[in-house]
Amino acid sequence: MAEKKRVTTPSTPLSQYNALTQTGDSEPHSQSHHHNHNQAAYAQRLSQLSNLLTATQDLWQVVAFDCQQLPWQQRFPLLADTVANIADENIDALDNAPDTLLALLLPSLEQDMQASPQANITDLLPLLGAKMNQSLATQADVSLDDAGLSHFSAHIKGRKWQQITAFTAQVFSHDDSQLPILEWCAGKGHLGRLIAKTQDRKVTSLEWQQVLCQQGQTFADKWQLAQKFVCADAFADLAQDHNALPIKQPQHAVALHACGDLHVRLIRIASEVGTEKLSISPCCYHLIQSHEYQPLSASAKAARFQLSRHDLQLPLQQSVIANDRQNALRKQEVMWRLGFDSLQRVIRQCDEYLPVPTIKQSQLSGSFEDFCRWAATQKQLVLPDNVIYDDYLQQGKIRQKLTQRIDLVRHLFRQAIEQWLLLDRVCYLIEHHYHVKLTDFCASEITPRNALIHAEKIHLV
Repeated sequence: MAEKKRVTTPSTPLSQYNALTQTGDSEPHSQSHHHNHNQAAYAQRLSQLSNLLTATQDLWQVVAFDCQQLPWQQRFPLLADTVANIADENIDALDNAPDTLLALLLPSLEQDMQASPQANITDLLPLLGAKMNQSLATQADVSLDDAGLSHFSAHIKGRKWQQITAFTAQVFSHDDSQLPILEWCAGKGHLGRLIAKTQDRKVTSLEWQQVLCQQGQTFADKWQLAQKFVCADAFADLAQDHNALPIKQPQHAVALHACGDLHVRLIRIASEVGTEKLSISPCCYHLIQSHEYQPLSASAKAARFQLSRHDLQLPLQQSVIANDRQNALRKQEVMWRLGFDSLQRVIRQCDEYLPVPTIKQSQLSGSFEDFCRWAATQKQLVLPDNVIYDDYLQQGKIRQKLTQRIDLVRHLFRQAIEQWLLLDRVCYLIEHHYHVKLTDFCASEITPRNALIHAEKIHLV
């Protein structure tokens, strides 16, 4: 029997909105007034974010490549001035420092909003920098000695292993139950394997790729762990076959970075079945089957905006840690694409953006003219002989500076949109009689997708 490890988890409220931020309890089943207040606070914050995002839609619901000027400059003139005055060389640093970006742009945005018909929204603007997630488990601590750990974490990339250990530490830090575990969208079952080993639980790992199931089962058998793989499609039709998925009521379902519709599917089915506990870290909100996001909770359904897949990518647009050469190539590609776009608008006599397929990096070592000829061939366009390519390259350079600034303002809303999406899931579970906590399970340096939704079924006596 593996000895279970208990992790102490200090509760630290992150939000500056103290009245709306819960301070955390170590008694998940307690039905105290404080808990009810916490649950109401989630719904209140979701409603506030809905109002804020509706009023600021012009700023974030934009496709920068479509624009020839700041599309909101008349409505937000002071913000437009502030953005125009940012030096080109400071854009990337600001994009990577959300707090600095907010501090720079918030005063202009507040003044513009005060002068608008929606002046009442001004007080909500600081929510752009506020989080509701409690940071609980700061120290991942799982009960494997160092020798065991090195074998156990073999073939798992360092950051992924850190995520798995931190997730496990937080989810099971105050858990004395012996509920069997369902690992949703398991891959090779790395998370389930660690839970089986350190928490001494029976684990069912659901994965639709047969080869991953076989690899995971081989590893579990080698370690003599109570982990069984079920090869099944998470979208199987339960109306046709009630037993198509191994999801049950007396169970604790876990999902670490299940994408888009996959984690939503788990939330929906588990709520119907009444699964005892859920611990979910959402990821890739834009990977959905429908063209627009389908809200889950009553509060989110009442919001006066719809999120496209493009909008849903916004929370994921943290600048990737890239070296100088990669950054230079990325900027060159954007400049060339926009230069070609200006050219194709003239040729087609059609003032709209024309998407061009992905290019090989090697193409960037050629000339802009070569790129334009390639792109024109891809889109069945005939280029006239008298094109002055340098003029269009200059237009590409100017438009790149514009798109950077449009995206910089969009990026102010990354956190608010992700919070809205997380709270939609939280409030849906609350509506289905769960007690829910929204926390961070690890530092954002380990993964920016570090939110954890932990839900426990409320049993009304």
